[in-house]
Amino acid sequence: MKTLILHHDDCLRHDPGRRHAEIPARITAVLNGVKELPRTEMLPAPRATIEQLQQAHAPEYWARLVELEPVQDPAEDRVALDPDTFLSAGSIDATLRGSGAACFAIDQVIAGKVRNAFCATRPPGHHAEAALAMGFCLLNHAAVAARHAQHAHAIERIAILDFDVHHGNGTQAIFENTPDVLYISSHQMPLYPGTGSSSETGCGNILNLPLAPGAGSVEFRNAWSTQGLPGLESFKPELVIISAGFDAHANDPLAQLELTDEDYGWITAEICNYANAECGGRVVSILEGGYDLEALTTASAAHVSALTD
Repeated sequence: MKTLILHHDDCLRHDPGRRHAEIPARITAVLNGVKELPRTEMLPAPRATIEQLQQAHAPEYWARLVELEPVQDPAEDRVALDPDTFLSAGSIDATLRGSGAACFAIDQVIAGKVRNAFCATRPPGHHAEAALAMGFCLLNHAAVAARHAQHAHAIERIAILDFDVHHGNGTQAIFENTPDVLYISSHQMPLYPGTGSSSETGCGNILNLPLAPGAGSVEFRNAWSTQGLPGLESFKPELVIISAGFDAHANDPLAQLELTDEDYGWITAEICNYANAECGGRVVSILEGGYDLEALTTASAAHVSALTD
């Protein structure tokens, strides 16, 4: 079976501004890295339904985002939700494709139609809380996907693994009182958004692996080998969702970790080894951060190559 890659050109329409780090060219860079890899299949990402969104987000929150979306030229008309997070014309369709891709990927993986899946969509999602947009994120695609797996497929135990350089505060906040969802995050600390201490454990389902600025392959692999992967194995999930951020790369301008393409291939292979042995290979990966375009191309290629292997 093949690795499914999901994308839609609507994801290019979200425009937070030319000086913003989260630009449409990010998707072009990712697709350049993965589009010709063997053992992959690319399909258009569908839009999420309102019912799917409301499993993770407050209805009034989504209604407010829709109300605020500008209708003019996105280059001329934007709404600032906070100093980093914007709505332009096209933002709603873009973020709907992100959550829709994640839910469709869940459907395909659980049905056994594909080996696993990677959602090449934007804007990212792991900072979005149930009723709060922040950190470039409007909808929390990983959370929507996890809730969809629970409600549509009766999956009881889900692990969300996050190696973005920033802590996924939104994912943690949505699930910190949900014992059947495990959240494990490696991230730089201190760094935005200021959460992610190892003392934050939720109801026993949160495992944070903070890394100091300047940490690289040795520290990253040690954290996952001694804590993250054993935590995954102990939890015994039926499905693994990856929040795949590539901004811990040494070339990324927004942080100070020193990961390499090989590190992304390594952690992906380790996750897939677990999934193949214990939960039928069920892995759905969702693009989060990553703001150096060349690093995005090579790191996403390493990630998807490991999914296909």
